[in-house]
Amino acid sequence: MVERFHAAGIEVVLDVVYNHTAEGDQRGPTLCYRGLDNASYYRLVGDQPRYYINDTGCGNTVNVAHPYVLRMVMDSLRFWVQYMGIDGFRFDLATSLAREHHGFDQWGGFFDAIRQDPVLAGVKLIAEPWDIGPGGYRLGEFPPEFAEWNDTYRDNVRRYWRGDEYSAQSLSSNLLGSASSFDKAGRRAWSSVNLLTSHDGFTLADVTRYNERHNLANLEDGQDGHGSNYSDNCGVEGATDDPVIERKRRRRQRNLLATLFLSQGTPMLLAGDELGNSQQGNNNAYCQDNPIGWIDWAGKDEELLQFVADLAQFRASYRGVRQSRFLHGKENGYDGNPDVVWSDFDGGEVSWDDPGLAGFCLTLRCSAEAPLYERGHGLAFIIFNRSAQEVEVVLPEASAEKHWVKRIDTSTVQAHDQREVINAGSIRVAGDSVVALTRTMRSGTARAGESITTT
Repeated sequence: MVERFHAAGIEVVLDVVYNHTAEGDQRGPTLCYRGLDNASYYRLVGDQPRYYINDTGCGNTVNVAHPYVLRMVMDSLRFWVQYMGIDGFRFDLATSLAREHHGFDQWGGFFDAIRQDPVLAGVKLIAEPWDIGPGGYRLGEFPPEFAEWNDTYRDNVRRYWRGDEYSAQSLSSNLLGSASSFDKAGRRAWSSVNLLTSHDGFTLADVTRYNERHNLANLEDGQDGHGSNYSDNCGVEGATDDPVIERKRRRRQRNLLATLFLSQGTPMLLAGDELGNSQQGNNNAYCQDNPIGWIDWAGKDEELLQFVADLAQFRASYRGVRQSRFLHGKENGYDGNPDVVWSDFDGGEVSWDDPGLAGFCLTLRCSAEAPLYERGHGLAFIIFNRSAQEVEVVLPEASAEKHWVKRIDTSTVQAHDQREVINAGSIRVAGDSVVALTRTMRSGTARAGESITTT
């Protein structure tokens, strides 16, 4: 299977769970490690060793700080790379793996072992940077070789598009790779794994269909799963035949997806989100081996699938939205302009102190610290308009020699990358939409609406 994926140009990242086992707490079954060496394999309560430290929510916590347990984990990782050809790993509840006797240690034994291992040193490493133990939330604190799931990105994007106060201010940092969390210790913008959804929580379609979790089928009185989802059902809870609400939901999905693919960092897409898959409002479907938890391939949304494909193609072709260095508005060393400029729809300064700020624009150049191979991709101008009204947006630096080309517009059902030339000094942007443009040098005479080739 891995070889077939590689032949298609697809890398395989394996989700691994080394933080707990199926033996549960002191009332659980003895299946393996408890019977072999309970005190070595598990973290136990110091003065009551019959009880297990439960930093995972699963009854026990594997003691990766023990040298023989660490060796077992390392042997497992090496096996997957050497014999199965795996390209990387996503570590579930990764904070638990880095807990030493004194607590979380960024330079502890687990990280040292990976760093020194010649087999593992070059693979992709992704952390879920939290567990439920004391001090378990560690976003931005993993070593430079790790990327991390960024839940603040998820929450802030959802909050912005549902209209929360001050959400635009929070989103602005996430759009540039969440530098406040990751720009330290030599880390790069790819360290932020930007996600809208994951296997834990609502699907993307359900983020636009449900305000509340609907988990009764999990037999935990509907109390399991996240209670705060920052979702918005757009007027009706669950499925509806109302065409107005359905159009609003579909556009909301496109807006969320466009935001993801236009953000600095590493985008992550939950399988099925590109198809409009729903879990019927269940946001903890791990126990649902039935249509609730399965992807509905027969009901796939072909238009949404094409839209996501177009977004991915644009991101792959335009390096400006996937830079390795962070952008801070610094003047770069090759044309003297700031690497990012924020503006309002009139081209002026953004009113960041406005709690209801519904829209803003950003102009992207190469990072001031960009390596040579990342330079020369031109400019991008991205417009976010959460308001219901169409707006006129002033285009920056428009001239007869250089023109803007519209590449993405979420007000349509397709991203389609028509490369429409905008010869005017402004552009009309529909309400509740995202528009992305790139700028290129004029080659010959072009009229508005004509297609051209850009880089």
